[in-house]
Amino acid sequence: MYVEQIMTMLGLSDLQFALAVIGVLILVSVAILNIKHAYARKKAKEQGEVSDDRFAREPSFGQGFADVDSAERSEPSFDPNTYQTNSAPEKFAIDPRIDCVITLRFDEPINGAEILEEVSTWTDLGSQASARWMCEGLNADDGEAWEELNPEASYSELQLAIQLASRRGPIGVLELSDFCSRAQALAETLGSQIDMPSVSTMLESAKELDAMAAESDIQLSINILFDEPCPWGNFDALMRQRGFKLARSGRQYEYCSNGALLFNSADLDPNRGVTQFTLLLEVPLVRQDERAFERMLGEGVEIAQAAHGRLVDDNGINLSEAAVISIRHHLDALYANLEKSGVASGSSTASRLFS
Repeated sequence: MYVEQIMTMLGLSDLQFALAVIGVLILVSVAILNIKHAYARKKAKEQGEVSDDRFAREPSFGQGFADVDSAERSEPSFDPNTYQTNSAPEKFAIDPRIDCVITLRFDEPINGAEILEEVSTWTDLGSQASARWMCEGLNADDGEAWEELNPEASYSELQLAIQLASRRGPIGVLELSDFCSRAQALAETLGSQIDMPSVSTMLESAKELDAMAAESDIQLSINILFDEPCPWGNFDALMRQRGFKLARSGRQYEYCSNGALLFNSADLDPNRGVTQFTLLLEVPLVRQDERAFERMLGEGVEIAQAAHGRLVDDNGINLSEAAVISIRHHLDALYANLEKSGVASGSSTASRLFS
């Protein structure tokens, strides 16, 4: 009744009144979004003032690497994949072999603080995304070098990148589209030219990268079966004598070389005697020249001899020389495939891809 009176007073038809209502709703929605955006930027700025050194600590604005979930890859002739989680996130550089790279070019160098202020509101991308994203600038003041963004420096170009694949699989179309949209909006805000590959091209690259990674994501295992349970104290003393260190969990042993993990053991129960011991090697994560498999095999032989055990396969059958030779041939082909793909085993690129 009141609506009809208002329409009569204003001289509006039903259609005109409906369009007017829709227009008002759109204006209200835009106002709400602007308020939320302004609040987010204010909050991010306040957080930046509380900790001025945050830009020196963080190589990217996304999450670090994500932990393995239940959807791990497996190889028919090898054990399911497991891997260690580092206590501190490792710093990485943008790599076009595994990243979708978007470049922004400025007519005049732009201050890093201005760029950081804009991307500081992208924290939700880091919390929701399954893939790592990073940002680097081409320093216009110091030899034109690519580096992590410094609020005190000036940059002539900017690179935004998001990882195309990991052990979780290839990046999804929604996640990639969202990232590209943010990069496009950033280019408009900063008044820069943008060089951005098509989403379809990057999705195809992600699928190819994921397929290559799936073929190369191998974990080798060596099992030692003891004739009698070995008391934990005796076993622990033997492992330390062999150069192993007990992991922080207290349930795994790790074997390192030059501070880097070569291989580790499956979980053990420190409250029980050891009846079987399994050594595990994440092949793509260790450099070929470390000869990790040969060293793991050698340790397995020594441990078996010292604790009255024998090397067996996953079915409990004694490990034969023919099986070892077959594994060596398989490894040679695997290393060659990784090298051909530009993702050498043990490299920082491999560390990102197989995380």
